[in-house]
Amino acid sequence: PLTMAKIGDENKIKRITGKEDIRHFLANLGFVEGGIVKVVTSIKGNVIVEVKGSRVAVSSQMAGKIYI
Repeated sequence: PLTMAKIGDENKIKRITGKEDIRHFLANLGFVEGGIVKVVTSIKGNVIVEVKGSRVAVSSQMAGKIYI
């Protein structure tokens, strides 16, 4: 999951799990399979990532649904 990514590394999104509404919400933020995501910082499992040129904060619960 994205929660295990190292800060500064670019990772390819392989899979997004969860209910349809959660997957749709994440897709609207730019988290799509095959997309590149870079972890900027991580605090207590919550992460700030760079995706499609924007920085987005994601809770540890949501980050756990994004597999890299």
